[in-house]
Amino acid sequence: MNRSRFALVAGTAVLGLSALTACGGGDGYGAPAADSSSQAAPATGALKLAAAQVGALGTIVTDGSGRTVYIWDNDSTNPSKSSCDGDCAAKWPPVMAGTGTPQLDGIDASAVGTVTRADGSKQATLGGMPIYLFAKDAKAGDAKGQGVGGVWWVVGPDGRKNTAQASGSGY
Repeated sequence: MNRSRFALVAGTAVLGLSALTACGGGDGYGAPAADSSSQAAPATGALKLAAAQVGALGTIVTDGSGRTVYIWDNDSTNPSKSSCDGDCAAKWPPVMAGTGTPQLDGIDASAVGTVTRADGSKQATLGGMPIYLFAKDAKAGDAKGQGVGGVWWVVGPDGRKNTAQASGSGY
């Protein structure tokens, strides 16, 4: 009798957790729910950032793979603080600081820094703001995260957010 009671309780718990998970389809940050295991791994080697022309957005910052870099209005610069953890960081992977001297093309080295994340890892900052990628940007030149939720923005080489809307972005 104890085994059947345990099986009933365990089965109910599994069904309950499944229902809760199914309800968490998204959080308004422009990407479906994802587990935190897909967060960016610490970068190996030097941080690479470059200024690049991306459509109607003009000159913005990209990472070493040409992916668009973003800042989040909910972060702060004084002091620098990243508020994007867990599910948020799965959708908006932090650009990790890496090791060694950053490799910069078209970006003032004095604007680049780091912030310690809640997990102790080092995230890159630009103009004091923590910087991120967007999980839905599939290739270099994509800027699908521009303006998401009215709080995510591409960043210019000067570290300032760019609030222009990308042509054909659907916003």
